Amino acid sequence: MSGINTGTQRGSGGEMALPSAGMRDTPNGTAHTLAAGEYRATVFSSGAALGRLTWRGDDIAVPVPESEIPAAYEGKTLVPWPNRVADGRYTFRDRTHELPINEHMTNSALHGFGCWVDWDVVEATSNEVTFRTHVMPRYGYPFHLATEVTYRLAADLGLCVEITSTNVGASPAPYGVSSHPYLTCGLAPVDECTLTVPAEWVMTVDDRLLPTGMVPVGDANLDFRNARPVGPQQVDHAFGGLPPDEWEVMLSHPGNGLSVRLTATAAWLQIYTGDRLGRRGIAVEPMTCPPNAFNSKDDFIVLEPGDHYTLRFRIEASLLPNT
Repeated sequence: MSGINTGTQRGSGGEMALPSAGMRDTPNGTAHTLAAGEYRATVFSSGAALGRLTWRGDDIAVPVPESEIPAAYEGKTLVPWPNRVADGRYTFRDRTHELPINEHMTNSALHGFGCWVDWDVVEATSNEVTFRTHVMPRYGYPFHLATEVTYRLAADLGLCVEITSTNVGASPAPYGVSSHPYLTCGLAPVDECTLTVPAEWVMTVDDRLLPTGMVPVGDANLDFRNARPVGPQQVDHAFGGLPPDEWEVMLSHPGNGLSVRLTATAAWLQIYTGDRLGRRGIAVEPMTCPPNAFNSKDDFIVLEPGDHYTLRFRIEASLLPNT
């Protein structure tokens, strides 16, 4: 685990951008435009979110119009837990806590507190932005975290993201983290794309999308270890059994030749075929824990006072061979 970097952030040229450079006020907070090589990105202060990512002019993450609220958590930072906490209730250190229910169709507390907070800007350059917020103690989560999110574009690496949370409170805190980008091959229909997911296990869910067990991916017809067409299949599942070191999810479109990859080291991964977004992209969410981990305690992180945790992932694009 690495600590929060509170030093000055500098672009590849070593020059600090003026505070107003590449910044615009929008309904999604302050929008920052980043550039490096053939990549361009827009990130929003509301939810410390990825608003747009392009390579050679093609969208490789489903874009969010600056004037519109995201319809399905596009690009949002998910802290201090990802996915769902069933009935908004969990027990930690022999004390039961009740979180606000914000997904009434499943009666769950979904995606933490950071999604709709307007995060502070720590530093901004032409290719890098760092946001910061505090998760303050409250009913249901009486713990105090400081979180920083850094988005950095690099010509040879694509978009590099770091999310670091530190327990700045006086008591241990339950914690999980994820991000919610939707990969896309130039907004081509997902049904026309091929998908590769290096996971051996998948979580089965009930009609509330809450976990019921783990099965081999082949038993659930969700084996994407070898690239295969997505077709009309609907997916909204957490995957486990990922390689212990760095792993890669790849979405490709044989027609336009685009290939988009997300690389991470997280223990869990949520895949969602973007049905609420017209199936123009697939949510690829690296997660430190599975859904309802505050109750199951599966891969549950406890941050002791002063402890920190960093999640890193990267998104990049290329052309398929012979394209």
